Amino acid sequence: MTSAAHNTAKVWPAAVEDQTRQIRIDLAAAYRLIHRLGLDDSIYTHISARLPGRQDRFLINPYGLRFEEVTASNLVTVDLDGNVIDDPMDLGINPAGFTIHSAIHAARHDAICVLHTHTVAGVAIACQKRGLLPLNQWSLQFTDCLAYHDYEGIALDLDERSRLVADLGDKFVMVLRNHGMLTCGRSVAEAFKLMHNLERSCRAQLAVQSSGAEIIELSAGVARKTAGQYASFYDAIETNGVPDSEWAAFKRMLERTDPDFAN
Repeated sequence: MTSAAHNTAKVWPAAVEDQTRQIRIDLAAAYRLIHRLGLDDSIYTHISARLPGRQDRFLINPYGLRFEEVTASNLVTVDLDGNVIDDPMDLGINPAGFTIHSAIHAARHDAICVLHTHTVAGVAIACQKRGLLPLNQWSLQFTDCLAYHDYEGIALDLDERSRLVADLGDKFVMVLRNHGMLTCGRSVAEAFKLMHNLERSCRAQLAVQSSGAEIIELSAGVARKTAGQYASFYDAIETNGVPDSEWAAFKRMLERTDPDFAN
């Protein structure tokens, strides 16, 4: 998993500059939104995004800032070997964050963004033996699309990277057992939206389980149909250029309430 194994993509410098600015803004927006929705965990957990035009560098939060303090300009640039390339605030990065994110960025070039959370609902579902259940429209989108990775302790051991990547396979969503949740995206927007719906799925599952009410079982056919509908929706945005109205709406909200995120 060394940076030498990856070649820099051939992209015009002006295009790279524009794309880098945009991905910095989107990544900062994701941090602010995760905070706004109550999905952050003090200074812990992390979101990363690969830099445009190359496969060996990604952006991640400065270690020690709360998510509402992250801006487009204070993100840290790190390579796949753990070398910090640019650190505007001289705070370094979370070592566990490097382990998880470097593993996925090295192995999955389709994963532009990787988002990891420790929420009460997410951790609670991660502690359940059956994991996330296909109980409602939000959770049905993850039918046959969930990976699971067993807990090995705080992710400081670089040897865990190979097992994490093997468990993730070609999926975009993973339950880190007894730990939390992880999503990948072909864009920052996709990773965020997957996590938003994953979190709501976890909360809904806990709510219905705690109610004691009889649960309506859904057929495998309906579950797979719904998952396919969601997949087609995401594909239309990520591969066919359909405008992402939801992400645009989220960013408009931030422009009103947290305008400094894009600084």
